[in-house]
Amino acid sequence: MLQSLTSAEERLLLRFADPEAAAVGEELSAKALSALLDNAEFHGILPIMLRKLQERGDVHLPPDAGLREKLYELRQKATIATGQSMLLQYHGDRIMKGMAAQGIPARIVKGPVFARKLYRNVSDRPFTDIDILVEPANLARANQVIAACGFELGSNEAESYQLQEFKWLEKENSSLLVELHGDLVHDTGMRRRLSLGFRELGIVDGDATDTPAALLTIAIVHAAGGHKFHRLQLCVDVLQGVRALQSAESETRLLDAARMTGIELELAIVLNVTGELFGEDRSLELAGRIKPDLSIRLAKRLITTNTLLRVNSREKIGSRLRRDAFRWIQRLAKARAIPGKV
Repeated sequence: MLQSLTSAEERLLLRFADPEAAAVGEELSAKALSALLDNAEFHGILPIMLRKLQERGDVHLPPDAGLREKLYELRQKATIATGQSMLLQYHGDRIMKGMAAQGIPARIVKGPVFARKLYRNVSDRPFTDIDILVEPANLARANQVIAACGFELGSNEAESYQLQEFKWLEKENSSLLVELHGDLVHDTGMRRRLSLGFRELGIVDGDATDTPAALLTIAIVHAAGGHKFHRLQLCVDVLQGVRALQSAESETRLLDAARMTGIELELAIVLNVTGELFGEDRSLELAGRIKPDLSIRLAKRLITTNTLLRVNSREKIGSRLRRDAFRWIQRLAKARAIPGKV
């Protein structure tokens, strides 16, 4: 369990988490800064905080030997994480060449694409696996390609087909994980209402690839469909996705994508809590464009800023119950008609 933060410290954590916010200028005690570092590491936003501390200069750090040693160790770990990301990207590129050679349409999603497309500093968004998306009908052939690249299946095959998610580990280095998806929504109870696969993303993108609307759609599903708001990094991806929407056309394409894929509930909730966390008015405005039904009204009461900020604090049981209740709302929410195209 993490050390609890005061309300003022939570606000500082969010400033550290925002890639575009100015570096924190306040003088912090060693105890407060140590607690913020622990929370940043848990929430997946430590690289951003370390960058901002380095930009400000170590001369502003408290004169505490223990804190400076901790900071040194965290910086070393961050360097290793960056190297791990580069190695994963190398293997991802190898696999994608294999897919192309076998005539299997595929795309890498999430981690490396978010880092390259949504973050000014690529090192702000390291990743711990490579996610590859294919059509469900191509899962078997795609699995063969990954196996031929030196990976072995680390998940149960029958269960993986049910979840539309296969986990592959590199034979010589099991820390290298590749996940193959037939759908980015793995919960079978939710998939009757929402789905985000290779075909749907192609429709969202239109003639381009990795458009802002597609990236934000993926980030929303990742935060609320794949995970349950378990760390701030998920909402930082969404925040950066909102900022990447540079035109009214992109906004319209996002909302059309939400209707097509059935994620209007998720879009409304994720954009709402992201806007509240980071004071991003555009995120709140986009969330407000979804007409609130009963499921959205209930979910907004469950997924609040405190639900995310206190995932691993003394209030973690309450946060877990709220996030579990949100999952049941997702499973029970009325399925919406899905148009044939965006």
